[in-house]
Amino acid sequence: MLLSLAALLMGPALQAATPPAPHAMPGEEAVDPYRVDPANVGAAPFTGDGMARAFGGQHGIRRIVDRFVRSNFADPRIGEIFANQDQVRLKRTLFEQFCYILAAGCTYTGRDMRSAHKNMGVQQGDMNRLVENLQRAMTAEKVPFAAQNRFLAKLAPMRGHIVER
Repeated sequence: MLLSLAALLMGPALQAATPPAPHAMPGEEAVDPYRVDPANVGAAPFTGDGMARAFGGQHGIRRIVDRFVRSNFADPRIGEIFANQDQVRLKRTLFEQFCYILAAGCTYTGRDMRSAHKNMGVQQGDMNRLVENLQRAMTAEKVPFAAQNRFLAKLAPMRGHIVER
C-alpha cells in the first residue's frame, strides 16, 4: 500500500529509477537492463588452473584490476575516456572478466564488449596505452612474462569490438 501511494505521488520519477542488478556492488550506478551471458566475456577461458595460479588467484587478479583501473583513470593520455565511467562497476566487471578468462572460478555478468564500449570513442592509440597499463599492473604483481603474453593473446581479438575509430 505504501509503495502504491508513493508511486501515485511521485509518478514517473519513482518508476524511472532502475533497481540495481542483483550482481551489482554497493555504489554502482544503475544501467539499462541487458542479458547476462557467459559469451559476453569475449574470450574462451583457459583450461586448468595454471594461469589462475600465475596471476595469484582471485586475490592477485583483484590487485591487478585495482591497479589497472586506477592507472587508467589517472593516465593523462587516456584518462578522459574514463572520466565519466562508473569506477565501481568497471572494477567489478573487469575482475569478473579477467577471473573468468583465467579460469579462477568466477562468472562474468557484464555486457558484451561492443555494447560496453559503444560511443566511448576509443582509438587505436588509446587501446595501445590501455595494454601498456595492463602490462605494468601485471608486472607489479609479478605475473610471469609468458603468462602475461598468453593472457594478452586472449584479450587481443576483443580490440575490434572496442576500438571505434
